[in-house]
Amino acid sequence: MQYAFTEPGTRPFWPRLATLLGKRPNSSAASAVARGPALIIGRVIPPSVTPWSRCDPRLLHGVRGVLTDIDDTLTTDGRIPMGVIAALAALREAGLPVIAVTGRPLGWSREVALPTPLTAVVAENGAVALREVDGDAGIEFADPELVRAANSLRLRAVAARIVAEIPGATLSRDSVGRATDIAIDHAEFAHLDPAQIERVVALMKSEGMNATVSSIHVNGWFGAHTKLTGAIWIVRRVLGRDLDRERDAWLYVGDSTNDEPMFAAFPLSVGVANIADFADRLQQWPKYVTSLDRGRGFIEIAESLLAARGV
Repeated sequence: MQYAFTEPGTRPFWPRLATLLGKRPNSSAASAVARGPALIIGRVIPPSVTPWSRCDPRLLHGVRGVLTDIDDTLTTDGRIPMGVIAALAALREAGLPVIAVTGRPLGWSREVALPTPLTAVVAENGAVALREVDGDAGIEFADPELVRAANSLRLRAVAARIVAEIPGATLSRDSVGRATDIAIDHAEFAHLDPAQIERVVALMKSEGMNATVSSIHVNGWFGAHTKLTGAIWIVRRVLGRDLDRERDAWLYVGDSTNDEPMFAAFPLSVGVANIADFADRLQQWPKYVTSLDRGRGFIEIAESLLAARGV
């Protein structure tokens, strides 16, 4: 079967799914990748990173599932476009579960988990998981309630320090939906320069927190959970499989520095083209990079996975 990624009753507007996404990359680095990986690999992106188009289809044929970031990986301009929804549905129909692993909060993630064809969403950097259960969002936490309650007081105190001590620092607008972490906006509705971001990270760490920088927020939390521990936990809970034992058969997709541990953990890791925006900060690069940015890049990956399975 060949998938036509268009709404029912319409004819395909373009021959490839990737064209269903609207906007071209904004940054010069991401734009260069979109024009062709050869223009940027070796200059901004290390030569050890391979263009996704060169990935051996035989590797993709054995993929058992996909883990993916959400912001600027599934989304474009803050929304999950129609083409990405179609790609997620096609992957699910082809027997490939897709689990989102994000720093976004519980409240925000609930609105993503229910209407999309995702198998599950791991939110707040591994602290909470959501999946559809009888038409509603089933929610599970990594830490027990007493631990979360104690951490909540500490989180509020650190957040107050950051806002008071670092000029321009503000809590993210989605903070009302957060249960286990705090997030400082650096690129969604506010702007912090690299020096300010480093100050936020340093303050979080001085308080004993974990801290990571996504494409839009600086996230901080207490506890041992991470994107990786959350992925291992939810794959076992939902699919009954041991992700540690089959990492070679899972693909991870991301776009920024907070994806580095996942890039390191999964041999089959892919950055969408806008990862070039973080070229001066990344220490751990993915194995591959797409030619298209954001949701367009995810669709590029989905097309290859489906083609490798003969779909």
